[in-house]
Amino acid sequence: MFDWLIWVCSWLLILTGCVFIISGAVGLIRMPDLYTRLHAASVTDTGGAIFIVLGLLLQALFVFDNLMAGIKVVLVLFFTLFTAPTASHALAKTALLSGHVPTDENGKPILDSPETAQKLARSRAEK
Repeated sequence: MFDWLIWVCSWLLILTGCVFIISGAVGLIRMPDLYTRLHAASVTDTGGAIFIVLGLLLQALFVFDNLMAGIKVVLVLFFTLFTAPTASHALAKTALLSGHVPTDENGKPILDSPETAQKLARSRAEK
């Protein structure tokens, strides 16, 4: 009876996730430096994964009546939510450690030198 509603909701969620991921791909092309590209990619990919998994979860549970597929899809989301931000952080910190200086919207370096970027990446909070 409500199968069409489940199909519509699941496909709307999946298409919303695709829009997020495509906007992240556009951000990779349009953003000026490594750090803003990394931010655009990581935030939109995580958001896109959430919407796509929610849509797939609706289909797995209500259309195909497969609980095991639903559990697997939730596990994929769980691992994606933990690994994607961790990988983005590791890439940003490695870029700072290698001396890649962030720039402002005009393309001018924010930090004084690559050594300052390395020092900033190595700094720890004082207790």
